[in-house]
Amino acid sequence: MKIIQDHIDGGKAFDWGLASEDYAKYRDIYPEIFYQKIIDMGLCTRGQRVLDIGTGTGVLPRNLYQYGANFIGVDISENQIEQAKRLSKEAGMDISYHVSSAESIDFPSQFFDTVLACQCYVYFDKSKLFPKIYDILKPSGHFCILFMSWLSEESEIALNSEKLILKYNPSWSAHSMKRFTYDFPEEAQGLFEVQDSFAYDTPVTFTRESWHGRMKACRGIGASSLSAKEIAEWEKEHTEYLKNVPEIFKIPHFAIVLNLLKIG
Repeated sequence: MKIIQDHIDGGKAFDWGLASEDYAKYRDIYPEIFYQKIIDMGLCTRGQRVLDIGTGTGVLPRNLYQYGANFIGVDISENQIEQAKRLSKEAGMDISYHVSSAESIDFPSQFFDTVLACQCYVYFDKSKLFPKIYDILKPSGHFCILFMSWLSEESEIALNSEKLILKYNPSWSAHSMKRFTYDFPEEAQGLFEVQDSFAYDTPVTFTRESWHGRMKACRGIGASSLSAKEIAEWEKEHTEYLKNVPEIFKIPHFAIVLNLLKIG
């Protein structure tokens, strides 16, 4: 499904469904500390019912499944949901997935203990999202917003990979990320209060292949409106560049968490 939003990539269309196969193979990269931070907040533990909006290929439900919560994942991309179902089935996990935008989810009131939104918050219509999440959360339920990105200014490899993406897709806006934290959303006023808000640094280990796949499965290449020829040319050039880096390396990342508590 093509998406066009003025504040993303200069209004250039993107479609995560185009990158689903690479996304499934190369974007399951969050380190253990990322999941442990979620568990340490008391979220996604045994007995809880959890909704993951913008679930993509089900990365969070699959990695948090071991802690015993009952998961449902939704995503606007049918291709992403197909990959999520496949990966969960192969792992023997009982996770339910549905194709839906976050703003149009249809669940009973006070149905979930926790709602997660990882790496997708930027895409949502907040004015529609927060009342919807408030309604489906139980009293004292949590809406946890998460994000993780590499720091290209602290990694020559990441910086050079970004330059190659921008060479082929100058409109790509997800480059040169700096550390930040989420402000309390005005759309959440009167509905939620901040339970936890923090950020932390974490290195992520890659091989040449996995980093190449991670870059291809981003919005600037695999999910972009570039032609097959342009993507092939980028792949060739990026692969040539990576021959000059170590086979295994670490890329510095930062992660942010905003855990909101339902009022009432």
